Amino acid sequence: MGVAIRTAGESDRELVVRLLDESFREDPVSRWVFPGDAYLARTHHKLMAAFTDIVLAAGWVDVTEDGSACALWLSVPAADPAGAGHDDGPAQVRAAVDPANERVELIGRLTAEIHPADRAHEYLWMIGVAPDRRGEGLGTALMMPVLDRCDREGRPAYLEASNADSRRLYERLGFTVMTDRVLTLPDGPTVWPMWREPLG
Repeated sequence: MGVAIRTAGESDRELVVRLLDESFREDPVSRWVFPGDAYLARTHHKLMAAFTDIVLAAGWVDVTEDGSACALWLSVPAADPAGAGHDDGPAQVRAAVDPANERVELIGRLTAEIHPADRAHEYLWMIGVAPDRRGEGLGTALMMPVLDRCDREGRPAYLEASNADSRRLYERLGFTVMTDRVLTLPDGPTVWPMWREPLG
């Protein structure tokens, strides 16, 4: 099955936010950040909007032509160790999304701590598929062009899996769990950081 993919622009922002909101409402990490159905329904989309804005500004978003799935990517350079630990991004996201919810900031800080910084790589921040289109291979179709490019250019890729199903999918695509960096959120679910060396 061929899946037509294009790079999203600012005009696609609301589509991407809606896809991510729908895709991650049942995700264990989203439910940890926003406990309770009413709270989740009222607030979750604001975090997805913040993430979308960050990636539209600093990376790129691939979207299927029919608007059923999207992938948010950042090209991450090798870090300058002198600049590590001075990122106010998580606090800014919390202020914009839900200032009273410390978990909005905490998830950003904890995932930043486990994110490898010593090598440049492509970072799959999030991938969202409309709930009624899951199981059709859309996520794989979105990822493969970037992973193929990584293989050609000798560039690794990184992501965090937030549930066991996505972890299994990513393993089939060549990612392996970085067992020394697995994150269990306080009184919450596990996040698996996963790294993929270029194939070939």
